[in-house]
Amino acid sequence: MDKSKRPAVLAGNWKMNKTASEAAALIEELLAEIKDADCEVVICVPFTDIAIAAEMCAGSNIKVGAQNCHFETSGAFTGEISAGMLCEAGATFVIIGHSERRQYFGETDETVNLRAGAALAKGLKAIICVGELLDERESGVTEEVLSRQTKEALKGMTADDMKRVIIAYEPVWAIGTGRTATSAQAAEACGFIRGVVEGLFGADVSESLTIQYGGSMNPSNAAELLAQKDVDGGLIGGASLKAADFKALVEAASK
Repeated sequence: MDKSKRPAVLAGNWKMNKTASEAAALIEELLAEIKDADCEVVICVPFTDIAIAAEMCAGSNIKVGAQNCHFETSGAFTGEISAGMLCEAGATFVIIGHSERRQYFGETDETVNLRAGAALAKGLKAIICVGELLDERESGVTEEVLSRQTKEALKGMTADDMKRVIIAYEPVWAIGTGRTATSAQAAEACGFIRGVVEGLFGADVSESLTIQYGGSMNPSNAAELLAQKDVDGGLIGGASLKAADFKALVEAASK
């Protein structure tokens, strides 16, 4: 991390976990545990939890985000939620293009770009996910994949738009598998992504861009990962569902 250039952001991705009452209980713990954090903290909760999370976190140092949004403002899109709906519910962040959305729900580079654009248009901050599959890493095309996904996701955006963008590098082979990229692998990938962004928008934008690591970060590996100069926080899955674990990660990102 280099906090002199860009904010460190630790975001919890709760995925499809926690009913509203369960969310309230966890948030109550988090409010007490991480009130002194020296990094930006976001909890990205299921749609049904956004309103209660926003109400409970109002005035605190915890921001609330969603895990997806549609690219249209309204219409016949059963089961989808628009960026405007997220804003009114109280969200200020949204995850776009998570690997599970790409794998299970047909998300493509094109729809990631459309969803990100819709989120930014409504004033949301977008956490845009990019990352390679195991066979892509083993085939030596990691940089090709990261370059394509990053360029496609940011297509049509301006330097001003980038002030509300975070990129999360999530090696797909290290999500929910218990495997983690080494600190060197994480640093190399995040540094490469920063270089792609510099090519698109210039050094000022790339140096101010927060790039998170999102592959099974936990209390035992967080310090080493976050010590890398191009790793500016984390997009946290399982560890964000336990107050003690999330607190440990926040403390690591606060140093």
